[in-house]
Amino acid sequence: MNSQTLHVAVLMGGWANEREVSLSSGNGVADALESKGHRVTRIDMGRDVAARIADAASDVVFNALHGVPGEDGTVQGMLDLMGVPYTHSGLATSVIAIDKQLTKQALVPHGIPMPGGHIVRSADLHERDPIARPYVLKPVNEGSSVGVAIITEDSNVGNPIARDAEGPWQEFDELLAEPFIKGRELTTAVIDGPDGPYALGVTELIIEGGFYDYEHKYTEGRTQHVCPAQIPENIAALCESYAIRAHQVLGCRGTSRTDYRWDDEAGEAGLFVLETNTQPGMTPLSLVPEQAKQAGIEYPELVEMIVREALRVHAPANEAGGADGAD
Repeated sequence: MNSQTLHVAVLMGGWANEREVSLSSGNGVADALESKGHRVTRIDMGRDVAARIADAASDVVFNALHGVPGEDGTVQGMLDLMGVPYTHSGLATSVIAIDKQLTKQALVPHGIPMPGGHIVRSADLHERDPIARPYVLKPVNEGSSVGVAIITEDSNVGNPIARDAEGPWQEFDELLAEPFIKGRELTTAVIDGPDGPYALGVTELIIEGGFYDYEHKYTEGRTQHVCPAQIPENIAALCESYAIRAHQVLGCRGTSRTDYRWDDEAGEAGLFVLETNTQPGMTPLSLVPEQAKQAGIEYPELVEMIVREALRVHAPANEAGGADGAD
């Protein structure tokens, strides 16, 4: 592919909560592709997105959208119907992985440990706690830690949560309640290679106050990335193993990133997968490009690898295969 000039439409922006992050990812990808000599059409997604993609008539679409509807299967289904090759995971995988409860149902039976928990009605939170404090509340199908709240004994939201307290219960009708896992934040990126998916490494995220929420993810200086993470070899190996297994079980394509909480006092038993991201950020502060660089893969090469995988998966010989490989 390196000797082949391609026309790539980079799909970014949209109207999700993560619009600004998507624009940063998309413009970074577009710049990288142009630096490698490829022709790029930048598309800030609006309701006319299908017509704009058709007009572009590109060889492949780089899906740099984050959140709904770019990460939940909606855009993937549209591109499937249009017969347009695109990067990252397909429809079935996207539907499952964006939904945190469906992800648990897919991964836990395959030996991947995840926190317990269940879906709760936001209105019920004002009557009683759904599980013992401390616990975490998060939207079922948002990314980038949008709308996540940690409820502790000394939280200033009241006990039970007051109706006028600021939090995700004011924005979402339903939330996922999970036990809070104390300890350290870890993450592992996976990328598809010629011989199958492989892990790029493990990063520890050391946060200045609070937790790894949207603001800490995308504000420079709010989070320290330790790459590679200074953790025992067995924990690093387990992170990489779980990330590859999650990538395979969910049927991810191109690249994914699996996030963890690790209670280092509990050893291997204290490691829990929180979620697997099918379209990780590609911004200057994003973790996948950082881990790739640590592994010797520069940003433009990483982008080309993702595009190469998309073209391989969507090659005519594979089109009859239909849906991606999600269980």
